[in-house]
Amino acid sequence: MHTGKERVAVVTGASRGAGKGIALALAAGGATVYVTGRSQQEDDAPLPGTVYATAEAINAAGGNGVAVCCDHGDDAQVKALFDRIGEEHGYLDILVNNATALPDALVQPGPFWEKPLELTQLFDVGMRSHYAATWHAAPLLLASDGALVVNTSSFGGRIYMHGPAYGAGKAAVDKMAHDMAIDFEPHKVCVISLWMGLLLTERTRLVFEAEPEKYADLMATIEHPEFSGDVIAALANDEQRMARTGKVWIGAELGAEYGVVDVGGQTPPSHRAFFGGTTEFGEAVVE
Repeated sequence: MHTGKERVAVVTGASRGAGKGIALALAAGGATVYVTGRSQQEDDAPLPGTVYATAEAINAAGGNGVAVCCDHGDDAQVKALFDRIGEEHGYLDILVNNATALPDALVQPGPFWEKPLELTQLFDVGMRSHYAATWHAAPLLLASDGALVVNTSSFGGRIYMHGPAYGAGKAAVDKMAHDMAIDFEPHKVCVISLWMGLLLTERTRLVFEAEPEKYADLMATIEHPEFSGDVIAALANDEQRMARTGKVWIGAELGAEYGVVDVGGQTPPSHRAFFGGTTEFGEAVVE
């Protein structure tokens, strides 16, 4: 990364949830963080949060927040985002691909054919948008002299979680990180997929507050979104990070290795014992 220069990061899907927490954590080091999202006003979505509010919080955290209204289902808007960064900085140190469609029907019980076909939105904003953002960002990442790309993911890439649409989307971004890492490796760009735990987002907070006794055990294992951001920041600061490229990593385990703790000083569990280990890919390369 640009030693001695301003660190520049992009976090997609950062109006709220994981993206907002990650952006705030990266900002704590004084970075310029471009945050994208579609929510411009508080009534734009059922959940609270806007891309402008995230940028203001970044400024308050000691960074430089830049709000960019961007629909990651629209390639022209994505191109405009990275064209702007190219004009304003000429390089990009960290790209966090987090923007993901989460239709309300995702967590409804029942088999996939009883759920609406709109769940395939996960393939557009999530799977495809991660590819498109990294494609547009590539020249800027190469100019950074050692950048980092992180796809946010979950154990759903390996186990049954919320049905086949969600699972396919997460498995895809995991494999995408592996394959992109091969292309990026000669340029010292590290690419990983990060499995986050159950996050205390605006969405989960509403669920837990409605039935606190029912979810008491889950609350004991919760991760704050900022924890994932602190893990990403630690990885970005690791001079040996290329040893981790092309792999899937459990955020809680990376945090333990780097000595990162959650809000309040807790150490989140990895859930490996319950869900199993990370996906492993073959070493053969066919070009």
